[in-house]
Amino acid sequence: MVGLIVAIPGAAGTATAAPAAPRSTAPTTAAAPDIPVANVKAHLGQLQSIATANGGNRAHGRPGYRASLDYIKGKLDAAGFTTTVQQFTTSGTTGYNLIADWPGGDPNQILMTGAHLDSVSAGPGINDNGSGSAAVLENALAVARAAAKPAKHLRFGWWGAEELGMRGSQYYVSRLAATERAKFSGYLNFDMVGSPNPGYFVYDDDRTIEGVFKDYYASVNIPTEIETEGDGRSDHAPFKNAGIAVGGLFSGADYTKTAAQAQKWGGTAGQPFDRCYHRSCDTSSNINDTALDRNSDAIAHAVWTLGVGSTTPPGGTVFENTEDVQIPDAGAAVTSSVTVSGRTGNAPATLQVGVDIKHTYRGDLAIDLIGPSGRAYRLKNSSGSDSAANVITTYTVDASAETADGIWQLRVQDLGPQDTGYIDSWKLTF
Repeated sequence: MVGLIVAIPGAAGTATAAPAAPRSTAPTTAAAPDIPVANVKAHLGQLQSIATANGGNRAHGRPGYRASLDYIKGKLDAAGFTTTVQQFTTSGTTGYNLIADWPGGDPNQILMTGAHLDSVSAGPGINDNGSGSAAVLENALAVARAAAKPAKHLRFGWWGAEELGMRGSQYYVSRLAATERAKFSGYLNFDMVGSPNPGYFVYDDDRTIEGVFKDYYASVNIPTEIETEGDGRSDHAPFKNAGIAVGGLFSGADYTKTAAQAQKWGGTAGQPFDRCYHRSCDTSSNINDTALDRNSDAIAHAVWTLGVGSTTPPGGTVFENTEDVQIPDAGAAVTSSVTVSGRTGNAPATLQVGVDIKHTYRGDLAIDLIGPSGRAYRLKNSSGSDSAANVITTYTVDASAETADGIWQLRVQDLGPQDTGYIDSWKLTF
C-alpha cells in the first residue's frame, strides 16, 4: 500500500519534464453534479401512476403517452426551459415529440440529450423507457438548478413512437435543414438505464463520446462493455444516419447475462438483463436502483464534459506543463512536473487537473496526481475493457491537505503490452 501513495523522485525509469511557470487564467471543465436517484425514481413513480390511470400503458396514440409528455413538459417549463411539442403522424395516429432548450450556449454547437418516452401497449414501460426519460429529465433539471451557462447550446428531447420504429426521432431529424444538422456537436441517447439484472454497456459509435462515458465508469471502478444489442434499434440511429456524432448507455434488455458478466457486474447469470422487457411486468418494481443511479450520474458527467465545459473558476490561475513525455510500453511509471508558486495556504478541495495524454489504448494507463507532500491521488485506473484512444479530460481532486506551493507531478504508467503514447500536456487550475 505504501507504494501506492508515495512518490519516489528519481526512481529508475522515471522521466521528469521541466517545471512550468504559471500562466493566465484559462478555461477548465466544471464538475458535474451528483444526480439524486430519489428524484429520478420520483419521476418513474409519476409515469407509473399515469400508466395505471390510462389503461396500463403509455403507448403511442394512447392517452397515457400524452399525459407522460405533459408531466415532463410541466417540470421543464417551471425550470426555465423553452419547450416545443412537435406533432407527427404515424400508423394513422398523431404522435408527439417534446423538445426543450436551455438558454445560452453557442447556437452553432448543439449538444442534444434524448430518450424515447413511449411504452409498448403491453405494459407501463417503466424501464423501457421510463428509466431513460426520467434520467434525462432529472439531468435537465440539474442544469437548471446549477443555473448553468454552458459553452454549447444544450437541448433535450423525448421521442414518441420509438416502439413503432423510431418514428418520432426520424421525423425530428428529417425536419432539420442541412445547416441545422451541421450545428450538432453530438446526440446522446438513453434507452433503458435501470434494468433489474443490469449490465453496463457503452455505445461505440463515436470515439470521443464513448471515451467520456468510459472515463466516468473507470473513475468509479465499473467495467463496461460495448453495446451491441440495440445497434440501430433506438433513437440514436436517425441522428447517426444524418452524420451526427452519437453515443449513449444501455443496461440490457432480453439478452441473457453470461457467467462472466455476472462475475464482474453481479446479478444472475443465465437470466435476461430485463425479464420484463416489453411485458406487463415492466412496472416501477422492475428497476435496479444502483444501475439507475450510476447511469444518471454518467449522463451528468457527459453533459457537463461535452456541453457545459469551458467555465472559468473564480481565481483560476493555471500552472501547465506542455513538454512531451514518452510513456514506455508495459514499463516503469513516468512523471511530468509543474511547480506552483505564489499561492498562499493549502490547495483547494476542488483542484482541477487537466490531462491530455495521447495513447492508442488508454485502458493500459494508470494515472496519479502526486502532491508536494508525496501523496498520490488516483485519477484513473487501468482497465482491460477500455479500448478507446487518448485521455483528454479534467479531473477534480480534493487536495486540501496539500500546501499549494511546491512541485506537483502527473504520474502515468502503461500496464499493458503493445500500445504506446505520451503525455502531451497537463495543467493545474487553482
